[in-house]
Amino acid sequence: MTSLILPSNDGGTREYRLQGGASWARPTAPLTARRAYAAAHVIPEVLADNTPGAPARLDWDATMAYRHELWSYGLGVADAMDTAQRGMGLDWAATQQLIKRTGVEAASVVSSGNAATAGKTVRDLVSCGAGTDQLDIATLPTGEAGLNAVLEAYREQIAVVSEAGPKVILMASRALARVATGPEDYLKVYSTLLQEVDQPVILHWLGTMFDPALAGYWGSDDVAAATETFLSLIRDNADKVDGVKVSLLDASHEVALRAVLPEGVRLYTGDDFNYPELIDGDGSHHSDALLGIFAAIYPAASVALQHYDAGNAAEARAILDSTRELGKHIFSAPTFYYKTGIAFMSWLNGKQPGFQMVGGLHSGRSVVHLAKTFELADQAGLLKDPALAAFRMSDYLRINGVGV
Repeated sequence: MTSLILPSNDGGTREYRLQGGASWARPTAPLTARRAYAAAHVIPEVLADNTPGAPARLDWDATMAYRHELWSYGLGVADAMDTAQRGMGLDWAATQQLIKRTGVEAASVVSSGNAATAGKTVRDLVSCGAGTDQLDIATLPTGEAGLNAVLEAYREQIAVVSEAGPKVILMASRALARVATGPEDYLKVYSTLLQEVDQPVILHWLGTMFDPALAGYWGSDDVAAATETFLSLIRDNADKVDGVKVSLLDASHEVALRAVLPEGVRLYTGDDFNYPELIDGDGSHHSDALLGIFAAIYPAASVALQHYDAGNAAEARAILDSTRELGKHIFSAPTFYYKTGIAFMSWLNGKQPGFQMVGGLHSGRSVVHLAKTFELADQAGLLKDPALAAFRMSDYLRINGVGV
């Protein structure tokens, strides 16, 4: 079996022998026991100006191919979300193109007759984030004028998503966090939007570990108080809420919230640390999934969900548990750089030509951190072609001066 020299945390190096990839079968029927979306990343052109502040130029063929890969495993795609570098390099111009292109590709899957997606609609296959990131927060007015600007920005993005065909995900807004003065402002903006949409949406609550600019969301730094505001919004608009994605990395909070959601409102876990037990459930309720980590572990996640469909809950849970350490590592603090690990695994697995990211975010993790990502991905059986992955890992280490 292939071996290579990896850096270690103590400043030295060590030999690592690869275990080899596992065999993860694609589903032969749609997944039904859990609804699951993988939040997909974006792949830039290798010759683009992939530096901080530069406009995003995407490799559309590779970016769309990655979405087709996720669909082939029976998973839905959550697109134009924080995993796709919203607010961290992906500008609104590129985001619009991403939403429209993904909608077109999803429609092609609907008509393809693929067994894994049979009977699915575009809204089943893809949900896209609608936010307010076209606004310049530095020039945003305060008070009622600021709230109206936020409303109009949301409306613009909702229209883009709706016209393209995907389900709308109402993303948390940095602009709203800036201008809102209390829970009433959040309720006013969100209630207005929910009354206006013609189909149910997913609400996204993103914690400060993912975006520090969202501190005090829902009008309070106290999670319990914020949760009450969030719940009141959902209860008053339950017919317009397909589900909620909660990304607080707090399993006990998610379990408690899940138990009191109105009938028919799903809880899509956004907990990339505790997803195995949350998806597995507590005997009364389980979470569905809308996870960034699923973009990295999608073959294993799909097989786990296939086992849930077959009634093999113990096997399903064991597979999810086998990916937990990888998830914890990729999403370790500072958590918002998790995207770097997902792109790195995509490159190791041959899904993109170079290890580059929009806005230079490929520098978001250290050499030692990414070497550990490689090791944990191998141990989870998620390096599809171990020889290719080892070759690319060796090249990456060499150009960074490891073992030279």
